Amino acid sequence: MASMSSGSSHRDNKAGFWKKNATVPGSIKPVYGAQHPPIQRKGFNSPRKEDQAKNSKRDPFHDFENQTSDAWDVGDDDLITMANVQMSLRDVHSSAKAVLENHSRQAASRNANAHSFRNIDDGLVQSAQHYHHPGGPGLGVRLNSGWQPPKMTPIRFGPPVTSDREAVKLEKFRTLLKEPNLNLDELRKLSWSGIPKVVRPTAWKILSGYLPPAADRRESTLERKRKEYFSFIDQYYDTRHQDMHAETFRQIHIDIPRMNPLIPIFQQKVVQEILKDIPRMTSLAHLFQQKPVQEMFERILYIWAIRHPASGYVQGINDLVTPFFVVFLSEFIENDIEIENCNLLELDKNTRAIIEADSFWCTSRLLDGIQDNYTFAQPGIQMKVNALRELIKRIDAPMHQHLERQSVEYLQFSFRWMNNLLMREIPLHCTIRLWDTYLSEENGFADFHLYVCAAFLKRFSADVLKEDDFQGILMLLQNLPTQQWGDEEIGELLAEAFKLKYMFADAPKHLQVKS
Repeated sequence: MASMSSGSSHRDNKAGFWKKNATVPGSIKPVYGAQHPPIQRKGFNSPRKEDQAKNSKRDPFHDFENQTSDAWDVGDDDLITMANVQMSLRDVHSSAKAVLENHSRQAASRNANAHSFRNIDDGLVQSAQHYHHPGGPGLGVRLNSGWQPPKMTPIRFGPPVTSDREAVKLEKFRTLLKEPNLNLDELRKLSWSGIPKVVRPTAWKILSGYLPPAADRRESTLERKRKEYFSFIDQYYDTRHQDMHAETFRQIHIDIPRMNPLIPIFQQKVVQEILKDIPRMTSLAHLFQQKPVQEMFERILYIWAIRHPASGYVQGINDLVTPFFVVFLSEFIENDIEIENCNLLELDKNTRAIIEADSFWCTSRLLDGIQDNYTFAQPGIQMKVNALRELIKRIDAPMHQHLERQSVEYLQFSFRWMNNLLMREIPLHCTIRLWDTYLSEENGFADFHLYVCAAFLKRFSADVLKEDDFQGILMLLQNLPTQQWGDEEIGELLAEAFKLKYMFADAPKHLQVKS
């Protein structure tokens, strides 16, 4: 309990949401409160004492924050303290269940005919035990103590199995990829509606700009870039324990087990000592607890941070490596690692090195286009959140007005959407399908993502309008029922996003924020 009160006082004493730390190259810029960051108006400056005295109205977000908790709400020093406190798992889960049950009773009393997903305890927690493709960041899922990782399955070597539905499209991709000088526009056009698993690794490398369109240059490019990556390892990786870089590496080391909860292969029992007593972090992610996988991600993230001192490492960047890693892994094994648990030590060292190097370069290409999301004060995210607000104001005025009446700020729920590119909102297989389109769009991760977020929020407009208080709205928007989503839902989302882009992208003044 002492550590919890310490965490609460830590939050109350923050000077601002975005914080600047050390200025050495590769230094960490931690993002606190990424689950539901506090909004600070007027340029995000701290209010003056006299202004606080004048404002007698209670801040609903402050009340909500005092009643909820998430791992990103506290600093890492608080996590170290928590790790040293002996806590009963029974007490932790019973307390969490009581919170969920209380909200469920409130929702039921407001609307007896509400959908089952609005009953967070009965809907999210129970559904987490039954759906086929686990995914989504919902609070009920994170606190589901009954969920267990699947048993280990042997690695099945070979490319993914192709369904009959994909056969025709696959043949078109193979024909295009064999051309001596591939037409990139044709590849983008063909990839927009989804890429077959068998050719996705090659298609992603070309669409990312990692591989050249010329077929005769691809092998030599791969060989050269892979050697270059491991020369970076030799040159920089030993500096991770130096004083100027130790904090960056420490944060990376802590963040990796938090990634992609509910993916079996990311949560095996090799885990840092600091995390062993924090069930929120270790009960849901499997692959990242394999030591070889941890080390691969640590090298990727550390080398990127060292080579990009303008931003350094920021929480959220770690998630963006995962889709590339999973797709490039599928080039060598048949296993669906989203629902299967397999030991990657069965892969030879050279194969793991290839996956690691390719993941690094493609992640670097992605981040080059959205680096302003992660530089100091994260201006890219600020602009996108403001643009999302203006867009929703125009396409769904009733929901926008409802959010304003309940004092819900867009930053409080959409920060994570921008910071993690919706990876914490939808299952991994949906993220991979979404990225097929992002890679096919010009500036897809920077520009088209805004329209996807708008379509995503609009899709749940009716559910938002049913929630009649601040807490209910945030609980819904941070735990959206996407666990059973598949390609059909992503296709509908992309179609709506494309329509919004067609309407607004060529009329940018429609989205300008008026001062």
